[in-house]
Amino acid sequence: MNPEDLQRLVTLPMPFGKHKGTVIADLPGNYLAWFAREGFPKGEIGRLLALMLEIDHNGLKPLLAPLRNKEAPR
Repeated sequence: MNPEDLQRLVTLPMPFGKHKGTVIADLPGNYLAWFAREGFPKGEIGRLLALMLEIDHNGLKPLLAPLRNKEAPR
């Protein structure tokens, strides 16, 4: 994981599925857990979903709040 991953969690919308368009950091925990059971997609989106599951499962979502107000790096 790198710091840019955390910024991506609060800016990147889910590109498909039931929660398409929802920012990854705002996905419900049960949806993230479903991916853990069924298999995360390959590539960046899967890596970010797995990271978000760990953050959510460990009660660390509030740590993302300060990143929501920052402009995404260019």
